[in-house]
Amino acid sequence: MVRKTKAEAAVTREQLLDAAERVFREQGVASTSLGEVAAAAGVTRGAVYWHFRDKVDLLGALCQRATAPLDAIFDQVAGDCSDPLDALRRTAIATLTNLARDPRAQGMFQLVFQTCGSAAELAPLASTKEREGGACLARVEQLVDRAIAAGQLPPDTDASLAAHALHAYVMGLMQAWVQQPSSFDLAQAAPALIDAMVTGLCAHPPRRTPAPSALAVGAAD
Repeated sequence: MVRKTKAEAAVTREQLLDAAERVFREQGVASTSLGEVAAAAGVTRGAVYWHFRDKVDLLGALCQRATAPLDAIFDQVAGDCSDPLDALRRTAIATLTNLARDPRAQGMFQLVFQTCGSAAELAPLASTKEREGGACLARVEQLVDRAIAAGQLPPDTDASLAAHALHAYVMGLMQAWVQQPSSFDLAQAAPALIDAMVTGLCAHPPRRTPAPSALAVGAAD
């Protein structure tokens, strides 16, 4: 048997990802076997295991392929920290706009929202996505910290709470829209939706709760 070149292997991998995306969306992830993915791609089952350890690994690769443009957006926009709040705004708007215009990303977000945690075999994927979400949250918090340092937000702003609020708001919009994409034009509405959140953050940022003093604690005892 002639060993495939790297280019040929890359083509086969993309064929498997394309086939998995189709079959997963048609049948559901939990109900689809790797043999069915192989058949849909026109390759052997062994070819699937050559590229992916198991179904979770395959689905994770699909998610990575779909979200790579979003990661690139964050790297590009958030890298300009001369105006941290504007970087946050532009990153969030670009993320929503990209989702609205990328059918592949839409399909994968639908799968992830529907399947994570729905079956025991997919539990590792849920853990992976949780770690990735934590990494994204940390990057948002870094921008909030820079906005505080730049005087764009009050010095007592709770950066962690602000980052959680921003992250939850954007993720909530994404989940609501992919479930009902005909409900509104996400690309057109993205600037207004994000401006509402950023304006609210500037007007009423979450504040750090002062730690109780030792004297106050002693008096309470």
